[in-house]
This record gives sequence, structure tokens and C-alpha cells, in this order.
Amino acid sequence: MKKITLAIALFLSVLAAQAQTKNVPNQVADKDEQESLAKDYLSQIMGVAVSATSNMKLFHFVYDWIGTPYRFGGSSRKGIDCSAFTKQLYNDVFNLNIRRSSRDIFSMVNPVGKDDLKEGDLVFFKIHSRSISHIGIYLGNNRFAHASSKGVAISSLDDAYYSRYFYKGGRLLESFKGELSTASASADDQPAN
Repeated sequence: MKKITLAIALFLSVLAAQAQTKNVPNQVADKDEQESLAKDYLSQIMGVAVSATSNMKLFHFVYDWIGTPYRFGGSSRKGIDCSAFTKQLYNDVFNLNIRRSSRDIFSMVNPVGKDDLKEGDLVFFKIHSRSISHIGIYLGNNRFAHASSKGVAISSLDDAYYSRYFYKGGRLLESFKGELSTASASADDQPAN
């Protein structure tokens, strides 16, 4: 229901903007304005400066999944867990097929300090465990997207709970990016059965 209300609000704001600029001679300017409105809207919803992003696809992906229920071992819109959400995001947004578990994904990254995180980096947590038990995707402004027990959501690393259990940030190693891209391209070249 919340998504529908937000979508209607965005649609109405786009219509209002179009009404104010009746005969825009340049279709490119109109498209740029709509993109700007979309970025402003997502910035307000997600609490992140989307206008500074270079990857709107990331924010659209996250927005589309917000509210999807959590299900341990799940990997669909009916229910998804944190590592499946991360794997799906990396596949759809970055065209990379990463591993499935948060611990396995951690073996693919170069550790990054909290202050050095960039949009699209991974954040790892040790929640009530000595090993990594949770993963999310960094969006900027200390906010990250993840599949939590409450469903797919955006949370803050400054939140007392996540701050307490934060382990490390991580950036996919260049060697894995090349390996994953090559493997993906090879799979695309295979004939279908």
C-alpha cells in the first residue's frame, strides 16, 4: 500500500512538472527533468543523495524490492534472504554472478573501512555469531539495503543495532570481476538445450 501511494505521488509530481513546462522544445530536456524528479523522489524515500549517484539502476532495483518479505533460503519476491538479495542485485545491476552465502561473498572482496565505503560496496555483519551472518549493499550516506527479518529495507550503519554488529565493508576484487564477467560471457555463448 505504501509503495502504491508513493508511486502515485511520484506520478502526480511528474504530471505537475510537465504541466508547468507545457511545450518543452527539447525531448532531452524533458527526459532530464523526469530523471531529476525521479532522483529527488528516491532520495527522499531512501534517505540517500541519489542526485549524486552514477547508478540509478541500483536505486531502482532496491526500490522495486523494498517490502519483499524475509524468508531464510528464499530467493524470490515471495521471500528472500540477505545473501540471495545481494546476489540478485549484483546479477541484475552489475551483471556479475557472485556466490550465494554471505561468508562466501566475503571471500570475494577486498575489505574496506566504514569511512571508505562507496555506492555498491558490500557491508558485512556478525550478528550474534563469531562468523559473518548478514550482508547488505551500501548506498551512501551510511545507508544500506538488505533483506532483514522485517523484509527488504534500507537501514543506517549509524543505527545502534547495526553499528554494534558491523564487521567490515568490502569491495569486489578486480580479479573476481574479470573472472565473473568472463564466466558470464562464456555462459551466454553456450547454445540453449
